[in-house]
Amino acid sequence: MFTDDQVEAAVRALSDPERFAGAERLVAEAAPQLQRVLAQALNEGGWFGPAHRSELLSALAEPDEAVRAARVETLLAEETRMGMLVGVAVGWQLAAELGTTTEPEGD
Repeated sequence: MFTDDQVEAAVRALSDPERFAGAERLVAEAAPQLQRVLAQALNEGGWFGPAHRSELLSALAEPDEAVRAARVETLLAEETRMGMLVGVAVGWQLAAELGTTTEPEGD
């Protein structure tokens, strides 16, 4: 496990455009496989199951346009946050898997 200081330093390192660009390239190359893993994790976690669908349909049926818009925006924001959190968890696990199954470069 990582300390708070280690995580903070790693997050700060992401602000370096060069380092982040490299990560973006790697993710773009692996996107199709990662999308499947993310979708599976979200589905198995129940994030987009019947309760979510019910909330969405209820929001869309809201007669007041302003309230409907606010409810839909809230659902979209919640979906985005959940996708990001699960995506980070998938990324951490992927890094752990790669760290235990790959040989260091140059060996």
